Amino acid sequence: MSKALEGVRVVDMTHVQAGPVCTQLLAWMGADVIKIESPKGDVTRQQLRDLPDVDSLYFTMLNCNKRSLVLDLKSDEGKEVFRQLLRQADVLVENFAPGALDRLGFTWDVVQEINPKLIFASLKGFGPGALEHAKAYEAIAQATGGAMSTTGFDDGPPTVTGAQIGDSGNAVHLFGAICAALYQRTHTGRGQRVTIAMRDGILNLCRVKLRDQQRLEHGPLGEYPNDEFGDAVPRSGNASGGGQPGWAVRCKGGGPNDWLYLVIQPPVWEPLMRRIGREELVNHPEYDTPEKRLRHLGNIFGMVEEWTLTREKWEAFRELNAINVPCGPVLDTHELLDDPDFAATGMIVEVDHPERGKFKTVGCPFKLSDSPVEITRSPLLGEHSDEVLAELLDASPIKRLSTVDAG
Repeated sequence: MSKALEGVRVVDMTHVQAGPVCTQLLAWMGADVIKIESPKGDVTRQQLRDLPDVDSLYFTMLNCNKRSLVLDLKSDEGKEVFRQLLRQADVLVENFAPGALDRLGFTWDVVQEINPKLIFASLKGFGPGALEHAKAYEAIAQATGGAMSTTGFDDGPPTVTGAQIGDSGNAVHLFGAICAALYQRTHTGRGQRVTIAMRDGILNLCRVKLRDQQRLEHGPLGEYPNDEFGDAVPRSGNASGGGQPGWAVRCKGGGPNDWLYLVIQPPVWEPLMRRIGREELVNHPEYDTPEKRLRHLGNIFGMVEEWTLTREKWEAFRELNAINVPCGPVLDTHELLDDPDFAATGMIVEVDHPERGKFKTVGCPFKLSDSPVEITRSPLLGEHSDEVLAELLDASPIKRLSTVDAG
């Protein structure tokens, strides 16, 4: 069966997390992703190693289904090979510091001249403005894009999310933009420049907080649990952030993740109160409308917690789910890695690596009925240099240019 992006060749100049996640998605959709590495390799091959002298999980989990080509782009020969790659490619993706490729002589104008059909995609920390030349990391993008100021509890500090929304989240943004550019090229015949700033992507994911900022101008936000409101949307702990009140409650067991999250929609008020033994509140004049209940959310979730503390989180989930209460157990990373449902759907996949042995990785989050994903291991450094050069170039420079420890 053919793949969605079969026949698309991607020159992958990315490193660390955001760029490699994007190009890995392209590879999973069938693109031929050629990862360009210096003789020393992507820095993440050696970062956060759990085993000595093998590629780290940081690298192996972000670079599946790719081919590795070692090039010294500071040499004339390396630059010529790169030009030939660009001539025969559909997409170039990079996430270097601003101006890095320009200094190597590959500006957008030059790239367009080499291949007018090429889509040149870049992911940077920031767009034009006061932060344009600042260094960007995941947490810095969250800090400057609105996530940190609205995450955490109102009596605590701004907090970063556990999910990598700045890196992996923006990788998905860039993946979508590249696919859109590829589709537009089918009509125009032209490539184009595609850019995303991590800060911009964070702001997009904080859209509902910007909604609430404008609502705040007309008065306090009733669905928030906060007692006081200033000029900006406050941190609101585990409040749902939507139109229905939600909160995390403790469960039996007392472990750090023995918790359940639930949302109290108006239709489930009566069955929920009856399930937890609080029938007297179903038609109580202080609780009989959603608007009245907003004033008592702390008390309501406290009563729910009294009930959940008598049940393990999966037991509480099953009972509440049976009466249509939106809820879910808080699952930790150990539970997720061994989750049988994730294994069955291909979201947790075991991969065999020639140096580090078997490891688990996260699979593709979206499923296409006509483009199934088969995850293969990440490449060893320079593993496909001879193969790629033989496909693209005259045979004469292959040995000289593909030596991993050269330079």
